[in-house]
Amino acid sequence: MYPAVLIVDDETTIIESLEGILSDDGFEVIHAFNGYEALKKIETQSPDIVLLDIWMPGMDGIETLKEIKKIAPSLPVVMITGHGTIESAVDATKSGAYDFLEKPLSIDKVMVTINNALNFRKIEEENIYLRKKSIEKNSITGNSPAVRKLYGEIMSAAPSIASILITGENGTGKEMVARTLHQLSSRPEQPFIIINCAAIPDENLDSELFGHEKGAFEEATSKNKGKFELAAGGTLFLDEIGDMNINTQAKILRALESKTFQRIGGGRTLHMDFRLISSSNKNLEKEIEAGNFRKDLYFRLNVIPILVPPLRDRKEDIPLLVDTFLEKLSKQSSEKKKSISENALNLLVDYEWQGNVRELRNLLERLSIMVEKDHIDMGDIPLPYNPVCTPVELIEKELFLCEEDLNQAKKRFEKEFIKNKLNLEGGDLVSAAKKLGTSVKYIKKIIRNFHESN
Repeated sequence: MYPAVLIVDDETTIIESLEGILSDDGFEVIHAFNGYEALKKIETQSPDIVLLDIWMPGMDGIETLKEIKKIAPSLPVVMITGHGTIESAVDATKSGAYDFLEKPLSIDKVMVTINNALNFRKIEEENIYLRKKSIEKNSITGNSPAVRKLYGEIMSAAPSIASILITGENGTGKEMVARTLHQLSSRPEQPFIIINCAAIPDENLDSELFGHEKGAFEEATSKNKGKFELAAGGTLFLDEIGDMNINTQAKILRALESKTFQRIGGGRTLHMDFRLISSSNKNLEKEIEAGNFRKDLYFRLNVIPILVPPLRDRKEDIPLLVDTFLEKLSKQSSEKKKSISENALNLLVDYEWQGNVRELRNLLERLSIMVEKDHIDMGDIPLPYNPVCTPVELIEKELFLCEEDLNQAKKRFEKEFIKNKLNLEGGDLVSAAKKLGTSVKYIKKIIRNFHESN
């Protein structure tokens, strides 16, 4: 399908000339003699690009351009005039024109400009698509009142450049909220830089944040840009800031107040240019009372507060979360999506989920690996999520009530032993593998081999 070009000009000779050239190059050509006619054709025929004359009777080109941007913001418009001035070019650019051409028109320049504009629109549409997919990937799943309230807060806060403090229990999705805020901001194409304040040793945190010059300390064998620099133009996300030591808190506060910082061992003053989002699973007001967090820094960070609700406060979202996770796990493993019985689902809805959405996902990942059939029943739900089913009962059933050889019994025992350890670790495959002295890969292999042998 060839691109459609709308030519808007009150001179018939210009329209006929451009129409002949563009048609020969495979373009579909639409024409209009004034701004009013152009707006109607945009609504009814959806052109891919507009060539718009500035000087026309009635509604001139600048007015027409402004109206076009109201009804079709992403439609590229190239302005054409025989009376070109710097002022008119500036007006056209400010009003959203892609480019500006002067009469008499150079055909080569017209063709280059049209192709550049169409390529620009294609890239812009791809970026919008990727941005939408990123938002969908990182958005909180659910339709409960608590989640709808959270969506509203995100939509209100995202366009602002004010600092945001996200609070909530572990596993509620604070990082997902931060990513969504970035994607909905005015700078989604810019960097989104994360620093986990709880995972970096205190002695390395300053260097991670501010960077360092070569030779600043014994291990500094080369210059290193810190997260403050890497986030330039984008968003810096300080995850679990409640775990940051008091000394580093003071340095961050000074940097936020002055909007400047220096690399460790450096003398050059660098300017901040990022949107700051922080998160904490701690009650920072209590941390302030205990002397663990600076009150002045808290007020700097908490300009816009966002609380992510725990899963127990939005249990009506659990069926949708279960379906979403089972779908994703199916795609990851390239296996058929498992279904779940109503009774099994009711067990999950009734559970309190101290580990929140992360714990729910861990359990479903475990079930997708451990349950050999395509359907998850109530009996497949382990402790503590299912109080009527115990690992001991399962082992007795499999080992002593079934007729099988010793080798099969050993394999069944190993599988049930792994299940029991997973229960104790809250569904965390990595933690269970570590406690068992093996790997996640080995656990998956044991389960798959057992399934194949049956």
